[in-house]
Amino acid sequence: MDLDVFVTAHRAEWDRLDHLLHRGRRLTGAEADELVALYQRTATHLSLIQSSAPDPMLTGRLTQLVARARATVTGTRRATWRDAVRFLTAGFPAAVYRSRRWWIPTAVLSTVLAAIIGWWIGTHPEVQATIAAPDELRQLTRPGGEYETYYSSHPAASFAAQVWTNNAQAAAMCLTLGAFLCIPVIWILFVNVLNLGVGIGLMSSAGRLDTFLGLVLPHGLLELTAVFVAAGTGLRLGWTVIDPGPNSRRTALAQQGRAAIGMAIGLALVLFVSGVIEGFVTPSGLPTWARIAIGIAAELAFLAYVYILGGRAARTGDTGDVEEADRSAELPAAA
Repeated sequence: MDLDVFVTAHRAEWDRLDHLLHRGRRLTGAEADELVALYQRTATHLSLIQSSAPDPMLTGRLTQLVARARATVTGTRRATWRDAVRFLTAGFPAAVYRSRRWWIPTAVLSTVLAAIIGWWIGTHPEVQATIAAPDELRQLTRPGGEYETYYSSHPAASFAAQVWTNNAQAAAMCLTLGAFLCIPVIWILFVNVLNLGVGIGLMSSAGRLDTFLGLVLPHGLLELTAVFVAAGTGLRLGWTVIDPGPNSRRTALAQQGRAAIGMAIGLALVLFVSGVIEGFVTPSGLPTWARIAIGIAAELAFLAYVYILGGRAARTGDTGDVEEADRSAELPAAA
C-alpha cells in the first residue's frame, strides 16, 4: 500500500467524520446516517493501515476518531442494579459452568496430589524430619496445638476478613496471570496443594487426621472449589495464548480476559462466604458433624447455583462476557 496515496484518497472522509462528531447532537437524520457510514468506513481504513502500512501518528489519529465515533453511534450506558442481578444470576454462573472442563480436572488432580503428598509425609518419618524439628512437629499437631488454635487465634470478624483478602488475592492472581502460558497458575496451585498435603501428612502421622479434616472441611470445600475454578480459568486463559481457536489471538484473549475479570468479582463473593464460615463456624463450639454439614451445604449450594443457573444461561448463549454494547469495538479484518 502507498500510504501517501491512501491518505490523500480518504483524508476528506476522515475530516468529514471529525466535523460531524464535533456537531454532536445537532445532526439531521441524513447526517446521522452519514456519520454511521463514515465510522464503519474509517474503522476499515484503520484496520488496513495497521495490517499493511502501520504509521504511529496516523494510526493514533484514526484510533481516536473511531473510538469517538463508536461512542457517538452506540451511546453510553450506566451500570444499573439490573446489570448486577444479571451478572449474579446468569453471567458469572455461566462463565463458571462453561469453564468446568478446566476446573473439574484441576480439582480432581489437585486433590489426588494433596492425598499423595499427605500419604508420603505421613508414612515417612525422614520426610517429616525435613519439615521441622520433632518438638516443633509436636507443637503443631498436639491437642490444642497450632493447627487447632490457628482458626481461633484472632477475633472472628478480623480473621474472616484476613482470610477473605488472602484467598481473593490468590484467586485474582490465578485469573490474571494465566495469560503467562499458565506457569504462575500452576505454581500458585501447587503451593496450595502442598500446604494441604503437609497438613494431612503431619496430622495423620500424629493419629489426628479426623481432627484436621474436621477443621478444614467446613470452609475448605467451598474455598478450594473457588481456588480450583480460578486456577482452571487461568489455565484456560493461558491455553488461549497458545491456541486461540477460530478467532484471532487478540480477540480470543479479550473475550476470555473479560470473562476472567468478571469471575474474579464473582469468586470474591464466594470466598467471602467461605471466609465467614472459616471465621465463625470452623472455630465454633459446634459438633464436628454440624460444622462439616454446614460446609457440605455451602458447597452443594454453590454447585447447584453453577449447574442450574449457569447451565441454563450457558445454553442460551451467555458466555460470561460483558454485554456487546459495552465491549470495545472489534475492527473488521483486512481482506
